[in-house]
Amino acid sequence: MDEIVLRGMARWPGVPEVYGWLALDRRGEWRLKNRASGAFERIGNRALREFIGRNYTADARGCWFFQNGPQRVYVQLAYTPLVLHLEDGQLLDHCGQAFGAPAGVWLDEEGSIVLAGARGAALLDDRDLARFMDDHSRPGESFQHIARREVAARFGFIPDPAP
Repeated sequence: MDEIVLRGMARWPGVPEVYGWLALDRRGEWRLKNRASGAFERIGNRALREFIGRNYTADARGCWFFQNGPQRVYVQLAYTPLVLHLEDGQLLDHCGQAFGAPAGVWLDEEGSIVLAGARGAALLDDRDLARFMDDHSRPGESFQHIARREVAARFGFIPDPAP
């Protein structure tokens, strides 16, 4: 199957990479730039959101993108490359994948929770903060602190990729 994919991609030489058209917000919503207004608008089509999620990964530079056939569509990140939601006590990322046990948990100056996992850094959706704190904080324990401006460098990703 890989051979078929590679041959198919070879027929599309010079397909440009796309920057500045796809974004991920702090709640894990994909947003597409509206040509007329220049504003990012939520992608409402579920099939498209799932397709993007299945093909979402990072390059060696730490830039996250959606692989659309032979073309890479780079993603502007509102905070981290992954956004987590609590569902039935389990952490799931915005692509629907289980996050697993966090390797670390940080609290920033805004009160946001950042978690480290196998796929990368993730922001906990603010709507799940209270439940997460109830389930994961213990008396006498505190989370590590991190400044928001340090998150991308600490976890090795680029929030606003450019060519």
